[in-house]
Amino acid sequence: MEPQPPKNDDKGFLGYLRSLMNISDDTDSATTIDNIKQGAEFRGINVWLLIFAILLASVGLNVNSTAVIIGAMLVSPLMGPIMGLGLSVGISDNELLKTSLKNLFTMVVISLLTSSVYFFITPLSDAQSELLARTNPTIFDVMIAFVGGLAGIVASSRKQEKTTVVAGVAIATALMPPLCTAGYGVGTGQWNYFIGAFYLFFINSFFIASATFIMVRYLKFPHRNYVDKRKSRRIRFSLAFFTLLVAVPSVILAINMVKEATFNSNVNAFVSNLEKDSMMENVQIVNVKKFYTRNGQSLSLLLVGKELSQEEVALMQSHLPDYHLEGTHFTVRQSGGTVDFDLGLQAQLLQGLIEKKEAQLEQADSLIMVLQAKLNERDGVNVATVSKEMALLWPEVTNVSFADASVFNVKTDSQDTITQVRVDWRSPVQKCDTTGMAAWLRLRLNNGRPLQLDHHFSR
Repeated sequence: MEPQPPKNDDKGFLGYLRSLMNISDDTDSATTIDNIKQGAEFRGINVWLLIFAILLASVGLNVNSTAVIIGAMLVSPLMGPIMGLGLSVGISDNELLKTSLKNLFTMVVISLLTSSVYFFITPLSDAQSELLARTNPTIFDVMIAFVGGLAGIVASSRKQEKTTVVAGVAIATALMPPLCTAGYGVGTGQWNYFIGAFYLFFINSFFIASATFIMVRYLKFPHRNYVDKRKSRRIRFSLAFFTLLVAVPSVILAINMVKEATFNSNVNAFVSNLEKDSMMENVQIVNVKKFYTRNGQSLSLLLVGKELSQEEVALMQSHLPDYHLEGTHFTVRQSGGTVDFDLGLQAQLLQGLIEKKEAQLEQADSLIMVLQAKLNERDGVNVATVSKEMALLWPEVTNVSFADASVFNVKTDSQDTITQVRVDWRSPVQKCDTTGMAAWLRLRLNNGRPLQLDHHFSR
């Protein structure tokens, strides 16, 4: 009997799971550090690649073309310095930190200048949906940036080729569009766009760098050793201080973003269910204003139609806690009271009414088409086709009309349905024509009902 091999704790499902999820065996830390350092450099061809990418992304945002925006992100070199920041903190490399910060700052300035000049001279000045989507950061932007950063450093740390994955990460984290949108704000003088878009770029950059730092420490990349121990401690203290300086405000802002996104979602659910309430049958919500701050939030509704009573408004407010909106300052303005409509609100109200009427007209047109089709089809026979066939067989026919009539027999107390056909002729009709037409119609309609054929001569 052969001896049994010693029991291995790595066998079984848990061992299989560890080997399946293990990413340390394929890590090439030395090559990864060299590649990220090279990517953090910004000179020569990278400068022109960035300018071209910014111009492409600006055109894509300007004409609302997603394909052009994706193409711009594929050639963008912005990922290098940002990953360099995370790596420098993770391995305590002060020189790499300085290089990454300097090059990232230079890249941002060049990007803003390029996009600002483009949007200043372009004749298309309206903000499209692709632009507007980059002006209001949400918690999903944080998640996308962080997960994208994790994927980027994991892909970069592999021994095999990783260009495709890194390109995909560049698309997912969307560093280019926020910068271009910030340039749009500068070029058109709309500073609210600049602030929102640049904040989104900052969030993306910080969380990509944070994800890089976390994965670098998880994969145990080697720290840089300094001969001077005091210098080493000073550098680590500086890196830790800088990390906290950037991380703490970002975490606070991220938490605030989560709360604001939750508040907006709760308001949307409240308004959506309120519109379905029976007391809103003859009332329309034409404007919803919601404001969120750390000190409090408010919700204001503008209603038109039947004026609601104070009890009904109070009932509305009593449902706010059901949507986790307790403490929200709630106000209702109604058209029946003293409502001051400004021009913007008038335009919004008119637009809403126009869209509602257009929807009603489309629904009515669809119903008319259905009814017309039913009128044209009788027991599976298209009466329009039958009329055309009659005109071929009897050229003197000018008009044909079909109708189903209910006939009630008083003597027998019975009811029947007959098909009535009225035919207009250009010349007096012959009896043989009427007899032949009646026989042909009974055969053609094939509905088994009695047929009443009326002829009319029109000069």
